[in-house]
Amino acid sequence: MRTITTHDIYTEVSKLIVEANFYLPGHVQKALLAMFNRETKPLARETLSILLKNATIAQQNHIPLCQDCGSVIVFIDMGDEVHIEGNLYECINRAVADTYRAHYLRPSMVQDPLFERTNTGNNTPAWIHVAIVEGSSVAITVYIKGGGSENMTSLTMFTPTTDVHTIIEYVVSTVKQAGPNPCPPLFLGIGIGGTADVAMLNAKKAVLHNKPHPMQKYKQLEEEILQRCNETQVGPLGFGGNNTVAAVHIKEAPTHIATLPVALNLNCHSLRYRTAVL
Repeated sequence: MRTITTHDIYTEVSKLIVEANFYLPGHVQKALLAMFNRETKPLARETLSILLKNATIAQQNHIPLCQDCGSVIVFIDMGDEVHIEGNLYECINRAVADTYRAHYLRPSMVQDPLFERTNTGNNTPAWIHVAIVEGSSVAITVYIKGGGSENMTSLTMFTPTTDVHTIIEYVVSTVKQAGPNPCPPLFLGIGIGGTADVAMLNAKKAVLHNKPHPMQKYKQLEEEILQRCNETQVGPLGFGGNNTVAAVHIKEAPTHIATLPVALNLNCHSLRYRTAVL
């Protein structure tokens, strides 16, 4: 049994929060550059150029990519041979609070969702998802999710008789209706199967993938959805153009014989996350 202290977790989570807020992942920058190179509409090209410049400025000056420093979502894959010494949840929330204060990151969490809506002042609580896996290591992913794109999240409970064409139309319609609100070009995560909550969680996880689906049928579905979404001509930040969605990733799960949940996680052009393994 390997022991990992909450001090180690605290240090790593704090580092990942800073990196995720300040530095756009390499594959995201490459996707934005590829869209800029193939875009034909002047305003769309100018918009993509500004987004790329924004990423460069943030990285060079060590400042946030966006004024909305998001909700902090933490995915932990914990090896079954690992013992965490201390309170994992308290440790992560303390890292969030201290890091947001130390680096002047905007706190965006309110304590009560409906009545008082008083800001917690330190961006806690974080949303923590722990999965037990084989091994003696701990993989930590910090995902920063802005409110504008989160508001465009969608879930539909289809019936098993629903065909693939209907699901494609649902996704394309959701992207089109969202328009400029989620700040496209989008990174789109799709959860299919499971229960409603599983599909939503898988949509969150899927958006962090950076490779096509390993199964050919799902890979083809990702490609078709990507093409159809870009045909909407919503364009960068809703100004029109050939590039509305940068990438589509699907994560499927077994489901009940009577259900077919499909969840959509729309993420803005600043897909902010970082992963580390202890």
